[in-house]
Amino acid sequence: MLDFRTRTFLTVCKYMNYTKAAEKLCITQPAVSQHIKFLETDYKAKLFYYEGKKLALTPAGELFYKKLSTIAYDDQTLRKRMLQDNKSIMHLNFGATRTIGEFYLADKLTQFLNENPSMQLSLIIENTAYLLDKLQRGEIDFALLEGYFPKSEYSFLPYAREEYICVATPDYPFKQTPHLLEDLLTERLIIREKGSGTRAILEKNLENQNFVLSDFKQLIEIGNIHVLKKLVINNLGITTLYKTAVTQELADNQLCRIEIEDLQKTHDFYFVWRKDSVFSDLYKQIVHFF
Repeated sequence: MLDFRTRTFLTVCKYMNYTKAAEKLCITQPAVSQHIKFLETDYKAKLFYYEGKKLALTPAGELFYKKLSTIAYDDQTLRKRMLQDNKSIMHLNFGATRTIGEFYLADKLTQFLNENPSMQLSLIIENTAYLLDKLQRGEIDFALLEGYFPKSEYSFLPYAREEYICVATPDYPFKQTPHLLEDLLTERLIIREKGSGTRAILEKNLENQNFVLSDFKQLIEIGNIHVLKKLVINNLGITTLYKTAVTQELADNQLCRIEIEDLQKTHDFYFVWRKDSVFSDLYKQIVHFF
């Protein structure tokens, strides 16, 4: 499905270096340059440019890369499936953000595997930014995301709507009774790492009220939801996250919901895959299991 010139282009995109691409492809650097020049002439568009000494993609090159990476991944997946002796056996390689992967997905995966016993799965649990990068590079089939993503660049379906809440301990010593986001700024905020969808939602809510995270008295960044919850339970601060991540803690009265009027109440989870994939129909069937 891809010829040697387009594979050269994808290799250059991977390393953003003509010399490294040539070494990887076992061809000369002039040959790499010729392949790129041919594509630029054929498509009548410049694909790369230099920012100082750093190679970068032009807007046309970005578009070309997005389309070709989808074709390349589909081609690789198609070849694997055609070589399978048992056509009913399939392998899905996908990712889920941490709230979804750690608190939402287990029961649904159980049902899916019970109904598809020959299915092989590889699941990565990471934050939104990491999974979008994996998806763009063609390293996973699809992703289950809780955060924001550029919807014009992907195919997607919403598959769940979850409550987004602020929590603290029942006896947390607020400086003032909170009703609005502004009332929380005097508190210590315990928040997920950069790239997290949970964090991005709060940042967007703050932006809507002309605030930023640095307006909080103190910020603590934690990349693990379980550690984050433990710190909040130990009265070291407050946090915002999906209710599904603290269902047990709310039931046990370790944490309580803090009603904040201008904090959005719900947010959708999305099933996301590369735009124009030849496997779109398959992914649309799979989404119903998740």
